[in-house]
Amino acid sequence: MAFSSTSSLPVMKQTKPDAERTLLNAVEDRYGGVKVDVEDSMDCNVYVSLLRDSITQWRKQGKKGVWIKLPIHLANLVEPTVKEGFRYHHAESDYLMLVYWIPETPDTLPANASHTVGIGAFVVNDNREVLVVQEKNGAFKGKDVWKFPTGVANQGEDICKAAIREVKEETDIDTEFVEILAFSQTHQTFYGKSDLFFVCMLRPLSSDINKQASEIEAAQWMPIEEYIAQPFNQKRESFKNIANICLRKSRRNYTGFSAVAMASSSGKKSYSYFNKLQLQNENAN
Repeated sequence: MAFSSTSSLPVMKQTKPDAERTLLNAVEDRYGGVKVDVEDSMDCNVYVSLLRDSITQWRKQGKKGVWIKLPIHLANLVEPTVKEGFRYHHAESDYLMLVYWIPETPDTLPANASHTVGIGAFVVNDNREVLVVQEKNGAFKGKDVWKFPTGVANQGEDICKAAIREVKEETDIDTEFVEILAFSQTHQTFYGKSDLFFVCMLRPLSSDINKQASEIEAAQWMPIEEYIAQPFNQKRESFKNIANICLRKSRRNYTGFSAVAMASSSGKKSYSYFNKLQLQNENAN
């Protein structure tokens, strides 16, 4: 991503008719562009002058994309930045990122993140009972549908950890991650974003349910056959497919993707998901 930076550009000076002006501080990214973090308050007119001079200099240097990060306390600089040709790229709770493509070539700046990551937790105990909930809000409100605990992974959260957290939050059941059984991709979901939804199998480590009062209307352990037989599951192909996969898994006739911890060369931990059992069997042979 063009957010990454590798080296700092020095503060540069240009001779003006009456004064010597400092350009905006910037760092180079890996793709021939620059990134500017504006942190200090300044007069809008001064800012615009600095921005124009900086773009002129970056154009001479052959720079491409410009990323300007404006913290929320400098919201007064958003409008003048847009008037200089910048567009919104993305926003977080405390800043707005704007971008500008300098050369007269096709703009190749990467788009904002296009997907959210959702999880559904298939938690089955030794009695072949499934942990299910009814929600107080959302699409399933008032429909008398029993469903898996579901939720969205937080930024920087691994899928396996998100599944465990969501089950704990909604039902107070402790679990351990087993496998990803399936995943789906849908489009135009939350504010036009696409969604990757992962169905995860978890093993319960406790059994007493304490439902989340703010979001969950009811929660219980339900025989898996009863869960699958719900009219809602049988009338909708995607839900029926997932239900059948979970049924096969409960009969030990299906293998999903295990979470395998990895470490990058820098020591950063991450997870890969694959059919670990099959790989181990092949390596043994």
